[in-house]
Amino acid sequence: MAFSPNGNILASGSGDRMVRLWDTSTGLCFNTLQGHRETIWSVTFSPEGSILASSSHDQAVRLWNVHASLCLKTLQGHTGWVRSVAFTPDGTILASSSIDKMVRLWDTSTGLCLKTLQGHTDWVRSVAFSPNGSILASGSADKTVCLWDPSTGQCLKVLQGHTDRVLSVAFSPDGSILASGGDDGTIKLWNVK
Repeated sequence: MAFSPNGNILASGSGDRMVRLWDTSTGLCFNTLQGHRETIWSVTFSPEGSILASSSHDQAVRLWNVHASLCLKTLQGHTGWVRSVAFTPDGTILASSSIDKMVRLWDTSTGLCLKTLQGHTDWVRSVAFSPNGSILASGSADKTVCLWDPSTGQCLKVLQGHTDRVLSVAFSPDGSILASGGDDGTIKLWNVK
């Protein structure tokens, strides 16, 4: 699930292959976005809220115009389930992670894959951009978190310490701390200054 930046809309993805848009003031579903062929794993709004990205078991990422309820682009290139999606703070790039062990960076205006980030040795479960967009974090079933430079695609640092799969990553609002949550039952806080 994901809230729109203004909090008026909640988007949810499901095993029924649909994205639903909910009015947070009434609790009513006002639209259903259809196009994925398998379970939807992740949804996220662009920073200005007009575009929604969704990722699925069908190995695709879709970009939706929230107001017109249209699929703008289908981003294909992953060879496994796409587990997580995240926009840069300016909305020009979307990161996607997959069980194919890759992170891909997409140009949101053209739909072209800009870079494929390789380094993880197992599923990449989660991606998150720092608040200024200078770092992309990815958490993997290989028990590591990678910090990437999105402009070059280079891995800046591999964070080790989890003893099981890393399921989620998130930056603090000022970007100085990265939190990672794992199947080992721990949440780790990393100083990424």
